[in-house]
Amino acid sequence: MTHRRLSLERIAQAATVIDPIFLDSPQFPAESLGASLGCRLVVKVETLNPIRSFKARGTEFLMASLDGKPRLTCATAGNFGQGMAWSARKRGFLITIFSATSANPLKVERMRALGAEVRQVGRDFDEAHDAAAEFARTNGARLVEDGVQVEIAEGAGTIGMELFRWPDPFDAVVVPLGDGALLAGIARWIKAKRPATRMIGVCAAGAAAMERSLRKGRVEQIERADTIADGIAVTNPFPEAVEDLTGIVDDVLLVEDDLLVEAIRRAHRELGVVLEPAGAAGLAAVIAHREKFRGLLVATVLSGGNATAEQLARWLA
Repeated sequence: MTHRRLSLERIAQAATVIDPIFLDSPQFPAESLGASLGCRLVVKVETLNPIRSFKARGTEFLMASLDGKPRLTCATAGNFGQGMAWSARKRGFLITIFSATSANPLKVERMRALGAEVRQVGRDFDEAHDAAAEFARTNGARLVEDGVQVEIAEGAGTIGMELFRWPDPFDAVVVPLGDGALLAGIARWIKAKRPATRMIGVCAAGAAAMERSLRKGRVEQIERADTIADGIAVTNPFPEAVEDLTGIVDDVLLVEDDLLVEAIRRAHRELGVVLEPAGAAGLAAVIAHREKFRGLLVATVLSGGNATAEQLARWLA
């Protein structure tokens, strides 16, 4: 394996400094789902924590690695911002978070409740990111970019450590793919320990920039994202994230929005778990591409559950 930014030693270290409330999330056989899909399915539930997503694993390790108390800023669709806000409040850091005017109101409300200053600027994530970058330049703040800072992916890699404890080797691990930190961290650990396990990312069909980038081996932008999965609606991948994923991801699958809704419904009905579209992407891929997984032992990460009451009423109806 060529040199990689993500360090196995630092992933292991992350497990010692991340707040334990975000570690050792439940992972268990989803027997009824697996039987209906023709595979042995294991789910890892990353929604049962104070921010309802995996994102604080990365923000915890990042902030534990910082010197001093820099003023921080970032752009977010919402879940990463909650992780940043939670970890900043814990350490007494000032943080200003930028999000689009169209951002999920529940996620915006939770970021503010965690003590962050939240500014809603622009029509989409890219415009919010530009505003955060300008804020960093003019205020001397440190800009944190999910997918760029290696510690964020290494914190997410602790999920790979936990999955690796499963008594039988997985044939495939299926992971939502947005900015890339989640998949990069998990794949870095699992591929180093068990190369035969196939690492599979999942993008929304309406936001396939990362899928195209990995197939081409270079950053491929798209003009706009058209998906309900705001958490993985990436249009302009970071080069660092593409590099981190290259060579350790075996495939990237696309799922349509209607399959994301089906996965949300099935997780709620059969597992009692509330998911948002991005958090259901891995399960949606197993549903949509079930022939690829027939007879295999498959794990997927249910990565987030921040959906509004109105969204859930619509999707679960």
